[in-house]
Amino acid sequence: MVMAAMEATVQGIFIYGFESYQKTHGLSVDQRRAAQAIMLCQSEALGYEEWIFLNDKHTEQQNHSCRHRSCPRCHGALTHDWLERTQAQLLPCDHFHVIFTLPHELNALWQYNREWSSDHLFKASAETLKELLADTRYLGAEVGLLSALHTWGRTLSSHPHVHVLVTGGGLQGESWRPAKKDYLVPVGVIKAKFRGKWLTWLNHAYAAGALTLPPDWTLERWRQILRTIARKDWNVRIQGAYRHGHGVANYLSRYLRGGPIKDHRIVSASSERVTFRYRDHHDNHEKTLALTQEQFLSRVLWHVPVKGQHSVRYYGLYSTGAAHKRQEVRDQLGLPEQEPPATEPQSRQCPYCGHPLFHRVSVRRQISYLRNTACSNLGGTVQQGVQAAPLTQERPAQSQSTERIFLALPGAA
Repeated sequence: MVMAAMEATVQGIFIYGFESYQKTHGLSVDQRRAAQAIMLCQSEALGYEEWIFLNDKHTEQQNHSCRHRSCPRCHGALTHDWLERTQAQLLPCDHFHVIFTLPHELNALWQYNREWSSDHLFKASAETLKELLADTRYLGAEVGLLSALHTWGRTLSSHPHVHVLVTGGGLQGESWRPAKKDYLVPVGVIKAKFRGKWLTWLNHAYAAGALTLPPDWTLERWRQILRTIARKDWNVRIQGAYRHGHGVANYLSRYLRGGPIKDHRIVSASSERVTFRYRDHHDNHEKTLALTQEQFLSRVLWHVPVKGQHSVRYYGLYSTGAAHKRQEVRDQLGLPEQEPPATEPQSRQCPYCGHPLFHRVSVRRQISYLRNTACSNLGGTVQQGVQAAPLTQERPAQSQSTERIFLALPGAA
């Protein structure tokens, strides 16, 4: 039997396979919202903007994007803006790039405790670096940290880790103290402190009943995992020093939005399998991996972030309240803070005569109000520790679900 082909994009795969997938898989509210956003992105269902040229009545229409963090179609402008703001904020000094990775034995625990796990991965990595670099044996100064959470490996596997961009120096009192060239902190010291912090908080959370164990974990299994990870050498890597840190910021910007895979990596897609490219970090060769459609959807959905939880966080000299300290550093180093370049909005022009088009109408619809029309079947089991998305009745046209705004046009009757 020949299976029908589908568009080889993340959106095409979800449109083709998500309805049947959700009938047999437990999904959280966040995962359902992400799937709906991916399927509806840049479709007329979310509304549109319309422009007109009054002389010949030529009109153009552009559909709205979903702007969801897991959607690979519409993240470009937001990513560009974040990168420009971040590069303008970076201090004019060398930076180190430190990657903290949790042992793979904790992947199942992460799945049922996403918010707690990600919060404490940020906290453990930041406190480890801040405390060690405040020690006079290493630097003895307050540093700046920019941390970004990633949860996937190159094959979309479960691989929670956090990237931290660290200033190669810090404020000691009111004076700038540079780090030793190509040296931050002994990696063995960082590993031990990071592991100790995480395990301490993990045990306290379990004792307080703040953790949900996976349903197939017995008490003995839990204790065995604790013993195993307590003896392991946790994976922490230090890279640098990089001049100004702009290159690392650019690297991080590619993974802040758009989910674990972008469309250009997908080679082919059908109802039977999805094939995509990845680079094997062992030999640095580009390879392909074929997954069933079910496996592909599961891997993409596993990485949907918790709604409202920040995937980038700032500490020390890079925290929001440390602007005056950053200015002190710039004054001492003799370099003013850069302003992000102002981008003038591009006016839309008629493709035939080149004259400007006038914005005529804006129609906006919220994804949450379109649940019944876009994903009518929300059945299926719900995994432990998550709550099913509630069904909502479709709102009538011209209500909150559809906001239609006509704009006054010059010379219009």
